Amino acid sequence: MELFWNDLVGKHRSGTLSKDETQLFKKLTKALRYLSQNPRHTGLNSHDIDPLSRRYGVKVWESYLENNKPAAGRIFWVYGPDNRQITIIGIEPHPEDKKKDGYDRVNLSDLPAKS
Repeated sequence: MELFWNDLVGKHRSGTLSKDETQLFKKLTKALRYLSQNPRHTGLNSHDIDPLSRRYGVKVWESYLENNKPAAGRIFWVYGPDNRQITIIGIEPHPEDKKKDGYDRVNLSDLPAKS
């Protein structure tokens, strides 16, 4: 995730973002601002995801990047590794969670080690 974000920021600074990357960058910066102010901000609709929490052994949260469109983007995150920190571990289209094993296809970054 860090490499992805750094690449996006670098392209933004150099003015080389594609149209799709520009839209994603705007949505991400807004969502990250909300997350930093209040992870339970109503615009994020943050909620924990049991199948991912069981898989990773730590509570994994999902927040809206966008809504009301097919395969709307979602941000997956965890608290930590230290107090008062949040780590983004994935950005994925909304999994078809109503289908059996919808979250099995979600691919997340490794969880950070505590410092």
